Amino acid sequence: MSQLYRDHAVVVRQHKLGEADRIVTLLTRQHGLVRAVAKGVRRTRSKFGARLEPFAYVDVQLHPGRTLDVVTQVHTVESFAADIVADYGRYTTACAVLETAERLAGEERAPAPRLHTLTAGALRAIALAQRPHEMILDAFLLRAMGFAGWAPALDDCARCATPGPHRAFHVAAGGAVCVHCRPPGAATPMVGVLDHMSALNRGDWSGVNGVPDNLRRQASGLIAAHLQWHLERQLRTLPLIERTRPHEAAAPVETAAVPG
Repeated sequence: MSQLYRDHAVVVRQHKLGEADRIVTLLTRQHGLVRAVAKGVRRTRSKFGARLEPFAYVDVQLHPGRTLDVVTQVHTVESFAADIVADYGRYTTACAVLETAERLAGEERAPAPRLHTLTAGALRAIALAQRPHEMILDAFLLRAMGFAGWAPALDDCARCATPGPHRAFHVAAGGAVCVHCRPPGAATPMVGVLDHMSALNRGDWSGVNGVPDNLRRQASGLIAAHLQWHLERQLRTLPLIERTRPHEAAAPVETAAVPG
């Protein structure tokens, strides 16, 4: 019994194991990413199967195993799933949050308490739907990249640190670049895009109210490009994000011109 440990966790994902069990991936507060077996949760009489669905925030007790830990107890701390899955836009946004969190958490059992707290907060905000879900996602991505050491430069030049504001943005260079450091293929977003990104990163929600849709979409494009450049892979969930006004075409941004 002394081997048991307890932690708060966000349920990131799950998949079937055998006829009655599931493997759940948890982003815990103190132990980072943990993969564990939840035995018997696919049976109709399971006491805690519904508590281990993705988007749940739980208090979980686990027993260490040789390859996978075993869930022995689980209690719901907050349930975000019902509100999230009821709306496609919120659902796809929350999926992107979980996928990003899992990618940025690093190797299993590497503590990531700030990422854990940020992820739970993002899911809570998405479920409450008091702000546009795409802006919650963009703020989450910017702060999560900051925790990983990948924060884009938004004020000073990424190459020479000359104070801004600057007009150009280049993913491979690290973000905003001045006229002297600007590489070929750098994007030139519309005025206000980098300020909007900076406000999201600071959590200045009053500073992003009333921002035009095309400006928000340009910011989202730069944030996604910056993240995926550092991850060196496309996130599966980002193309599925439903924007607030999906019938409106986004203004073009030269984010594709990233050197290989």
